[in-house]
Amino acid sequence: MRVDLVLELLDSPGQLVKVLEPISTFGANLVTVIHKRDYKNDNGKVPVQLTLEGEHEDIQGIVNRFEDLGFSIIEMDGVVKKEKISTILFGHIVDQDLRDTMDRINELDGVVIVAFDIKLNGEEKSTALINIEADIGRKQVLFDRIAEIAEEKDLLVINEV
Repeated sequence: MRVDLVLELLDSPGQLVKVLEPISTFGANLVTVIHKRDYKNDNGKVPVQLTLEGEHEDIQGIVNRFEDLGFSIIEMDGVVKKEKISTILFGHIVDQDLRDTMDRINELDGVVIVAFDIKLNGEEKSTALINIEADIGRKQVLFDRIAEIAEEKDLLVINEV
């Protein structure tokens, strides 16, 4: 079996080596690796393209291990697995328990906040830009959760279209 993967890795020493370990452990062959360090995304991650060959069970074991290690598989055999979603919150964000807001978003299956930027304006209302990575098909569930949180905390939400 041959599979093409695109992963996102932190641009820090040792990350690529950590990706190679499961491939060796499961006895698959690494056919191609393209490490695009010039293409960092907003949260400092870089795409790495891999082509692997091996038995179906071994490839599945590698993919599972990547996920266990926290590596984001954003594409598999040309099929996008993750999408990036941005949303803006406006209001008294910090006063309304910022940690609770983030935890409630992150507790959704297949959803993780990858960046959270907040602009404070003294005692006035604040603006937060939230960048989220979600499994394909989870966007509406995510938007529903954010709307629920915003209504409860009296925040204005601006979702991407």
